[in-house]
Amino acid sequence: MTSISKTISDATSTVKDTMKSAISLGKNLGIGNKDVGQLYYEELVPWNPSGAKETLEWFQRLILILLDFIEKTNDRNEKILDFHHPSQLMQAMDLSIPDEPQNLDQLLTDCRDTLKYQVKTGHPRFFNQLSCGLDTISLAGEWVTATANTNMFTYEIAPVFILMEAFILKKMREIIGYTDGDSILAPGGSVSNLYAIIVARHSMFPDYKKNGLRELPKPLVMFTSEHCHYSIRSAAMVTGLGTENCVEVPADEKGRMIPAELERLVQKAIAEGKHPYFVNCTSGTTVFGAFDPINALADICDKYNMWLHIDGAWGASILMSNKYRSPRFDGVTRARSISWNPHKLMTTHLQCSTIHFRERGLLRSCNSMHAEYLFQQDKHYDVKYDTGDKVIQCGRHNDIFKFWLQWRAHGTVGLERDIDHMMGIMEYQMDRFKSQPEKFYLIVPEPECTNVCFWYVPTRLRGMQHTKEREHILGEITSKLKQRMMEAGTLMIGYQPQGDIPNFFRSIISNPAVKRGDIDFMIAELDRLGHDL
Repeated sequence: MTSISKTISDATSTVKDTMKSAISLGKNLGIGNKDVGQLYYEELVPWNPSGAKETLEWFQRLILILLDFIEKTNDRNEKILDFHHPSQLMQAMDLSIPDEPQNLDQLLTDCRDTLKYQVKTGHPRFFNQLSCGLDTISLAGEWVTATANTNMFTYEIAPVFILMEAFILKKMREIIGYTDGDSILAPGGSVSNLYAIIVARHSMFPDYKKNGLRELPKPLVMFTSEHCHYSIRSAAMVTGLGTENCVEVPADEKGRMIPAELERLVQKAIAEGKHPYFVNCTSGTTVFGAFDPINALADICDKYNMWLHIDGAWGASILMSNKYRSPRFDGVTRARSISWNPHKLMTTHLQCSTIHFRERGLLRSCNSMHAEYLFQQDKHYDVKYDTGDKVIQCGRHNDIFKFWLQWRAHGTVGLERDIDHMMGIMEYQMDRFKSQPEKFYLIVPEPECTNVCFWYVPTRLRGMQHTKEREHILGEITSKLKQRMMEAGTLMIGYQPQGDIPNFFRSIISNPAVKRGDIDFMIAELDRLGHDL
């Protein structure tokens, strides 16, 4: 954190000095705060040397606003948010769209106010989401990406970024253990999982692409854990299988799919005249952070000729760690596809989601529409690098540069160190909670990822026997404590129910900046805010 603060301080000082020079020069040239519409047409597009000084000043002032937000995000003395209810926020900010152009100062005020009321998701005491933290190198990569502003569907218009993507995805497949295969970046883990489901169907029924449902001799059915991400059921709906043909398999007390239950339900589907074709194995469930047993599920997939996919959107980054990889990913190469979101446990700037296949060529075979008006095959370069004809998108955002730059900055060893650190912080949190059983009731006593699921127990309930009635009361208290937490703005932890378990907290460690002291603060703050509930 010290190095980050110094970097920000140095950058801020440099920008301030440059601003002073620009402002002084602007005054000498007689440049005032022009109407932004006039400035846009005359000086910003294209960049007009006669207006460059004022433009430069505006961007420098904007950079100061951004750096200020970064500095506050990394300052533990700053609040995570200044919470306002929707009606209050609409009064605090002018969200209207004016008929006339606004001046430059107003636009800077708009930027400043937007960040003022925004949650600081990179704050070390933000434990609310799977994707949080602030990697400044990845953020810089996002700024460069936006400046380049190019599409990712051909080498022709994104040559450097396309090659970066190929290098990074190959490196990720090597870490998984795939000796060949293919990959692509997708707009979120939900779409990554959708790719797996449609590619699996194409692999088994290649004529489905042309003939649709009539090509299938029997209704297809897929299987997933009852603790899976909702995107699996959503994909069943989108692909026409229907949610009734997405069978949820019971999980054990840790949230892991039970293999014997999977085989029972596969046999049941066969008896009903259906065709089992796909099994989703979750590696890092959203709530409990559980890892389904890959080898046991792979044995069943081999036996019944089903495609095994790993939804590792949350947990696949643990593949980077030699310490924690096993046993969670034992048998990973037996899966035919795996999704992996670096924007979660690897702290890459949102969004950065990948899907990897063990077999090369299936992505293009499944998704290609041979749109030659966009993807000409007689170009003067090797068109195998054009990615547009192997995805279901046309326009595709550049999500690779920030990840490539981040990986270059940290190195593989550094990224592994971050994963080990965050897992270690989770273990410290568990030790602290277990040392105070009167205050914290653990839903999952031995978590497999950085999810820590618990109830905070206020003073009046600490002597009460733990029954369903007590769980119901704790569930109600959880939402009330979250309300106090939001209003205080000093701490953020998410909560949810799971099955028949009432609301409970789920704290997430996915920010390498989190230290043991932040866990100590969490415990003290929960006490301060909730002891009297």
